[in-house]
Amino acid sequence: MPVTRRMFLSTSASALALGLGPARAFAQPAAAAAPPATSFVELRRGVGMFLGSGGTIGYLVNGAGAAAIDSQFANTAAIAVTGLRQRAPQGIEMLLNTHHHGDHTGGNQVFRGAVKRIVAHANCLEWHRKTAAAAKSEAQTSFADTTFSGEWKTSFGDETIQARYYGAGHTSGDAVYHFEKADVVHMGDLLFNRAHPNIDRPAGASVSNWIVVLDKVARAHGNDTIFIAGHGKDNAVRCGKAEVTHFRGYLAACMDTAKKAVAAGTSKDDLLTTTALPGFEDTIALNARLTAGFVLGVCFDELTEKK
Repeated sequence: MPVTRRMFLSTSASALALGLGPARAFAQPAAAAAPPATSFVELRRGVGMFLGSGGTIGYLVNGAGAAAIDSQFANTAAIAVTGLRQRAPQGIEMLLNTHHHGDHTGGNQVFRGAVKRIVAHANCLEWHRKTAAAAKSEAQTSFADTTFSGEWKTSFGDETIQARYYGAGHTSGDAVYHFEKADVVHMGDLLFNRAHPNIDRPAGASVSNWIVVLDKVARAHGNDTIFIAGHGKDNAVRCGKAEVTHFRGYLAACMDTAKKAVAAGTSKDDLLTTTALPGFEDTIALNARLTAGFVLGVCFDELTEKK
């Protein structure tokens, strides 16, 4: 069953009561915003997902304590840390980052006080530092202190966690994490389930290689593997191999459409007006920017860039 997670913050509907006379000269304080909706979802063998605002957090809880993948934003990261500590009195051993984007690392600072190390691919750390420097937010940002280039593996209680880097995709620093015994794979934003993806070309994204990455991931895992997507339509982020191959087909169709447009002399501006991709009409926009036209425009740029 797909699990839903909606990245909405509930806000108070109370109106500010204004004083009408000398005795009520000051407005009443506005009602505090309700906390964001969050939930812990168990998958199997101690592995689960934390759903809140931002990219999906994966976690493992066993006799050694807890480990987490990605940290969302600071507000929901605090809820995740509290919940993991309750589930794992031994503490949270480590935080793993799939990539550097703020909806996956914005809570690193919160986790930093609870974990012994933060792990990420070397390119993820590089981009994380660059974006923090550009935003002048280094002092408020926690970066990985353990990095890897190709593969990384660690034993944690009775589980083994393996990280693999397949090359550029959503960025040039995305890692795939596999809880081997549970056979659960956290894809981060390498997997958008029936939703138009973000593609960060300034951070080294490659749609053509992203397709290759998804081929490799699909071959590396079986039909019983559970995949955790970074984002999804109706927030369905628990996926099977079928969702991985479906997204691979979507990206391939986008590249094919862009190639035909380039060959026909169609302008990028015309592609940007595309509202749906034939065969993938059920794919949604998670926000106003991430449309079918946006993805096709990125593919156009990739195909026409000067080497």
